[in-house]
Parts: sequence; structure tokens; C-alpha cells
Amino acid sequence: MTGQRIANPFDLSGRRALVTGSSRGIGLAIARSLLGAGAHVVVHGRDAAVVEVTAASLAQEYGTDAVSAAAFDITDEGAVIAGIRDIEARGPLDILVNNAGMQHREPMLEVSLENWERVIRTDLTSAFLVGRTAARAMVERGSGAIVNICSVQTDLARPTIGAYTAAKGGLRNLTKAMTAEWAGSGVRVNGVAPGYIRTELTQSLVDDPTFNAWVLGRTPVGRWGEPDDIGGAVIWLSSDASRFVTGQVVFVDGGMTAVV
Repeated sequence: MTGQRIANPFDLSGRRALVTGSSRGIGLAIARSLLGAGAHVVVHGRDAAVVEVTAASLAQEYGTDAVSAAAFDITDEGAVIAGIRDIEARGPLDILVNNAGMQHREPMLEVSLENWERVIRTDLTSAFLVGRTAARAMVERGSGAIVNICSVQTDLARPTIGAYTAAKGGLRNLTKAMTAEWAGSGVRVNGVAPGYIRTELTQSLVDDPTFNAWVLGRTPVGRWGEPDDIGGAVIWLSSDASRFVTGQVVFVDGGMTAVV
């Protein structure tokens, strides 16, 4: 492609993207961003009824041909294989965004092994399962883009979220491991690491005066991030605009990890 001019390197028209955990929050915002860039988006979640409602709502905005739905458990290997197979049967999957995840707040001296493993399975192992399954067809076709949604906890730590911190740190290196194995086959793998984002899941933290003051004071831009702030980086890493970028984690955190 050397010397070839791309009219709009951010255009995703004709490409199909799966965004895990996209029935609400950051995942839904990412889905909207990809739809706005021209991609067909497969909305995903574990609850089929919720996923269908979200997909139907997006279809009203972007057209029925632009949206489809998939419901499966990202921590269940058999369900992942069947789910990706069904998506591929409807058309090749060009983009995967591993967004689904969970949080558990409890001191490490008290957290049970069950809860520790539940977070690791949901936030790290699932990205391996879904990523590997999707990558098999991408490798065979010689192209594809995978974006793993990391966190500022990929590099930083706070008390009471040890399992989440370990999972997100592991996701950064899983991104590098995927790059090492698949880049030569035309599959690019990168990460996006959001800072503190205002969603329904974090609203209780926003409403906590002490924690809110800490976030505002710790973030150079002086505000919480919004779900829509994440979409631009995902579009870039999914598009030809980043065709020589792989194995990287882009921090979208208002400068939080740039200062002490």
C-alpha cells in the first residue's frame, strides 16, 4: 500500500465489527462510534432480551442493515465458539472490540478466591477466548483488527480492586502476545485504556464527594471522561489510519497517567 492515497482512512464502510458488552455504557458508546464511521456493528451481551432491545434502538437510528445482535457468555468457551461461528455465518468479522468486563471492590486480604477468579475470567480470560476464536478466521483471511479495552489500572493501582488491576495489566500483555503471534498474518491488535469514565456503573463514585474530588484533582483536564470520549481511539485503531500500529495501548484518560 506504499504510496497509495486513502480518501478517508477512518472510513469503516463495508466492515463488520463485534463489540462485546455493548448493550450499555462504554460498549454502547463504542458501538455508536463505529456505526457513525460506517461499520456494521454486532451488538453483544449475555442477556438476549436486553441485546435485542439495544440492537433495535440502534437500528432505528442507523438502519436495519447496519446492526445485528449476538448473545453469548464470553467466559464459556463453547458458547464463544458457537457465537462467533454464527456471526461469521452472516458475514466476515473484520473488527473485534473486547469491551465486556466487570469490577469487584474488596480488600485483597478479604477477597475470596471465587471472586478473584470471577474477575480474572471475565476481564482477561474472556478476551483470550473471544480474541482467539475471532482471530482464527481473521488470520485465514489475512486481515483484521482487534481492540482490547484496558484501563488506567493497566498501569496504576488503587486499594480494593486488586483482581481488576491484575486482569487489566494482563490484558496489556495479552495485547502484545496476540501481536507477536498474529501481526505477520495481517491481524493488528491494540488496546485502549480509559480513565475514569462517568457511566451508570460509576455513578455512585461520581456521587461520592471525596472520590469525585480525587478524580477531578488527579485528572489534568479536570473532569470525568464520558463514554463518547473512547470512540475516536477505537475508530482509529480499527481503521486504515492505524495500519502500521499494533501491540500498543492508547490511554484515553484526560492526562491522568501523564502526571504525578
